[in-house]
Amino acid sequence: MKIQELFERPIRRNINGVIKADQNDAASVWQELDEYVVTKELDQHFRRFFDSYLAALQRPEEAAGKVGVWISGFFGSGKSHFLKILSYLLENREVTHEGQTRKAAEFFRSKITDAMLVADIERAVSSDTDVLLFNIDSKADAADGRDTVLRVFLKVFNEKLGYCGDHAHIAHMERMLSAKGVYDRFRAIFEADAGESWEAARDAYSFHLDAFGKALSEALGQAIPDAEAWMQRFETDFSLTVENFAEWIRDYLDKQGKSRRLVFLVDEIGQFVGKDTQLMLSLQTITENLGTVCGGRAWVVVTSQEDIDAVIGEVRASRANDFSKIQGRFKTRLSLSSANVDEVIQARLLAKPKPIHDQLTQLYSGKADILSNQLSFVGAGRTFRAYGDQNHFAEVYPFAPYQFQLVQRIFESIRKAGATGLHLARGERSLLDAFQSAATAVAEEEVGILVPLHRFYSSIESFLEGVVKSTIDNASRNVSLKPFDVLLLKTLFLIRYVDELKGNVDNLITLFIDRIDADRLALRNEIEASLQRLEKETLVARNGDDFFFLTNEERDVSREIKEVDLSSADEAKELGKLVFEEVLKGIRKHRYPVNRKDFGLNLTCDGFPHGRPEEGNLPLQVISPLNDEHRSFDEPRCIMASGNAPGSVIVRMSDDEALARELRLYLQTDRYVSRKADNSLPSATQKILRERTEENRQRRGRLSVIVERLIKDADYYAAGQKPNLKGSAPQALVDEALGYFVANTFSKLGYIEHLNPDPQKEAHTLIATHGTAGLDLETTSQINPRALKELSQLIALQTQASRRIVLHDLTDGHFARRPYGWPEWETLLLVVRLVLQGELTLIHNNTALKVEELWPVLNTPSRWRSVEVQKRQAMGSAELQKARQLMKDLFHQIGPDGEDALYAELRRQLSGWKAELEKWKLMSQNGYPGGKAIAAAMEVVNRQLAAADSYAAISGFLAHQNDLRDAGDTFHELKDFFGSQKEAWDRLKLASQHFGLNRSKLEKDAQASPALQRIELILNADAPYGLLREADGLISTVEKANNDLLEAARLRALANLEKSIDKVQAELELVKADADLRNRSLKPLQDRKAQIGQQLSLAHLFQLQDELQHQADEAIDRIHAWQEAQRKVAPQPSPVPPAGGSAGIPSGEPIIAPAFKKPHILRAAQLASTAYISSDTEAEAFLEKLRAEMMSALKRGERVEIR
Repeated sequence: MKIQELFERPIRRNINGVIKADQNDAASVWQELDEYVVTKELDQHFRRFFDSYLAALQRPEEAAGKVGVWISGFFGSGKSHFLKILSYLLENREVTHEGQTRKAAEFFRSKITDAMLVADIERAVSSDTDVLLFNIDSKADAADGRDTVLRVFLKVFNEKLGYCGDHAHIAHMERMLSAKGVYDRFRAIFEADAGESWEAARDAYSFHLDAFGKALSEALGQAIPDAEAWMQRFETDFSLTVENFAEWIRDYLDKQGKSRRLVFLVDEIGQFVGKDTQLMLSLQTITENLGTVCGGRAWVVVTSQEDIDAVIGEVRASRANDFSKIQGRFKTRLSLSSANVDEVIQARLLAKPKPIHDQLTQLYSGKADILSNQLSFVGAGRTFRAYGDQNHFAEVYPFAPYQFQLVQRIFESIRKAGATGLHLARGERSLLDAFQSAATAVAEEEVGILVPLHRFYSSIESFLEGVVKSTIDNASRNVSLKPFDVLLLKTLFLIRYVDELKGNVDNLITLFIDRIDADRLALRNEIEASLQRLEKETLVARNGDDFFFLTNEERDVSREIKEVDLSSADEAKELGKLVFEEVLKGIRKHRYPVNRKDFGLNLTCDGFPHGRPEEGNLPLQVISPLNDEHRSFDEPRCIMASGNAPGSVIVRMSDDEALARELRLYLQTDRYVSRKADNSLPSATQKILRERTEENRQRRGRLSVIVERLIKDADYYAAGQKPNLKGSAPQALVDEALGYFVANTFSKLGYIEHLNPDPQKEAHTLIATHGTAGLDLETTSQINPRALKELSQLIALQTQASRRIVLHDLTDGHFARRPYGWPEWETLLLVVRLVLQGELTLIHNNTALKVEELWPVLNTPSRWRSVEVQKRQAMGSAELQKARQLMKDLFHQIGPDGEDALYAELRRQLSGWKAELEKWKLMSQNGYPGGKAIAAAMEVVNRQLAAADSYAAISGFLAHQNDLRDAGDTFHELKDFFGSQKEAWDRLKLASQHFGLNRSKLEKDAQASPALQRIELILNADAPYGLLREADGLISTVEKANNDLLEAARLRALANLEKSIDKVQAELELVKADADLRNRSLKPLQDRKAQIGQQLSLAHLFQLQDELQHQADEAIDRIHAWQEAQRKVAPQPSPVPPAGGSAGIPSGEPIIAPAFKKPHILRAAQLASTAYISSDTEAEAFLEKLRAEMMSALKRGERVEIR
């Protein structure tokens, strides 16, 4: 059996592997819908999309910020296909193929197993939706600049409406003419005068100015003598903004009906806007404005590459951040992976009938062990899949499982490397195409073959850059090579940029397996011989066991490397990296062994800093042979320079010619390779650059050896001396010189007489055991007394100067630098001792730390920057007693003894007040009273809680006691209101709203009017608490008056209703109406009885009476129409016999009801020519008009009803 006979569908059939937005012929659309594969991943994406879309349909008021959908995915993930399928579904497009017609949603009933999701899709697509699908790159005009995205959106919208797409101002004119209802007239006049349609001529309307001017003048009904000037002014005045655009969309949707939706589906937006921040912001603004202006009825759905750098090149970090922010504006984000590409290819390309599937499973059963050995890789950077079982084999045959992963990586890596042209970079070649091309190539072969990797080369061949393709083409014409060599060269090219797969012989054998039982040994011999021929022709390169594809382009870069210009600063900075990063192992600090303190270093090499210098660090200078003044830096000068304030350590290297030569060539090569490095370069050029890079790596190693030797043999100077150092290694020598410098420049280092072996642990212990019996703080305070005194005096001086003292500035700043050099934790330990003695207070987040709160903050040095050190002030006993008494007055309980305990209780009570006030504040914002009083009380409470420590808190508590008493009164009033009076307030508020319906009538009632005014006074009072006892009485008074008014109005309305019903019934009796006419005429009136009984508004009751009259008139008109229709279809009646005559003798003719006289409503007031009649003459004139009108109606055979 041949390979082509295995599949359910013809392997050579046309498949649109690459989905294009503008490919809309019926055959393509049918195939796309019919063969679309809904994988598990796509099922979830459909679910997420339609969940969001349906939510907007159901809750449009919440949809404004949720109308953006961002679909991203890697190459081959199917995002463009997904977008196009969404367009078919949202439009529910109807497509016909071979006499069969189906709607888009119908195709998915068998593709999606979840009935709920299918129902959601059908519900979503049932609404009227305009779908605008386009590739933005094909629609854009580069001349549009920063407005490009907006102009493209407007263009496709205008084209959808039949307006001019290329000229926005012409489309806007057409839109304005349509709005005035004269667009069709304009087009007809233009066509009649110009001889061609407006649509055909509008892009060049200036050639038909007379016809244009005439059509415009007649359509608008105004003279336009100069049409060209008019159009130029119109174009100049035309303003395109995002706001205008959104409003035009909204106007269109409003005209189409409230259920109408419009969706922009934009393909490949990412690579279009990715490099331009303005375009990104434009897309964001369009999406946001469409959401808000159109109320969730206009959506924007876009696609973008997941790895945007791979498409548009590296972008600056700021722009990448902008791009990420734009994506974040799209509420629904769907990310498509290529993980299920094999599932799609199997379903669309490789699906097989069950009998053939069974045959293939049997084939696998006999060859499973062979296949396991045939398809294995060596040294792969990832696990490439093998056949899982016999069913897996049958599903993917004649392909190997690894190819689904590898071919995808090949496409991605070649695109990134720049070995292909623009078309592949834009995704115009799909994985489905590649597998179909490979399968077609073996279609005539018999079952038992496997598809080797080189079969995939043809699918990208036409997209390769010329320099790549020419190498392989030339190889095919090279008489020294065999056809197999070309296939191997193609294979090496395909895997050239796939880092996970090395081109060793074992892997190449696997990639060349073309039959299930292929001989690997024979393949090995053939491949090894072929590699020798290719290497001899310089078509491949070898690195160990791995082989690489090369182009035939070679460049001589050595000359260009030597021409690279360098400055002395470049050399000094690079030498600094060698010295400080490599030889001295990234030295940044020096740990002084005596007290284990880490001192920061300011590093310089030949006068150029390495790293960022900081004040207080130890200076370490290196003087190299590259320094122009190297010879002048003799011993006396170095001694003097190291002793000059503030002093330094100087390392002077000896001279070495090789250093300058090697360092210069290293820098030139490195800079050249960096400049030339470009993935779009031919691979041969990249190979040369890689070789130079490898040489430079080795040169770097040699430089490191040279510098290490020079540092080891250097002369060292520190603090104006040339110390006698004992070390032998560079690091040991530098450490020893720095230690000498510290010992001779930090004069107060010895104040820390007792170095604690673990000051961090000691500080924790002191805090944890504070207040424990047996601990003598007086004794512990005598440890390092000079240091404690120095610290205490500094804080006292800073406090007197009103300077803020930060803990970090003490530990890592003042006492870490000269002349102290104290370890940070030793300084911290001193601070802790003074805090525990009550001399200092530590403030964190504007709050004084209690003893039990100290360690969580102090245990983390990064928090020391936010800790403030204050000299503590103590409260007197008299003030404490006053504060306790004030607490009793405010909180109804006396405060505890002791400053700290009193402070803690005060904060607890005020925090309780604050919590309640914040709750009441929210309620006051929703109509409850007390807003101003709550704000005032909260200001007092917050001010008190903001006190930095106990001293400030208690002092402020006493100083502001009047404010606190006022706040207390407010608090208790509010507590009583929200506890016991809230329900009365709610009743009063509800009653006020209820009475508002009839307020104008109630205000005329002698008892209700003052009660209403009293209700409003209470509701508007700042403090209505004492007035709420009146609420129920006031409500009762107004309620009675309101009910009386409503009852009287209802009785009048019911009386009028009965009159109307009686009048209609009389007319029905007159024409002898049937039951249906009676029901249609009387039921609307009878239904009004319930409305009258339920109506609470007097105004609505009065309006209802007018409606009753109107309904009665409509019923009578209906009766007249019915009677006229009956007279037209009924035969002529025989004369009606006289009364009492011929009784019981049938005449054989139907008896017809008397003719119906149409009522004529005469509205007397409308006949009056003045508001008042004030003379006999005016009265006679009015009566004459009345008589004439009445007689005219009677002559017409009508009945007159005077109103």
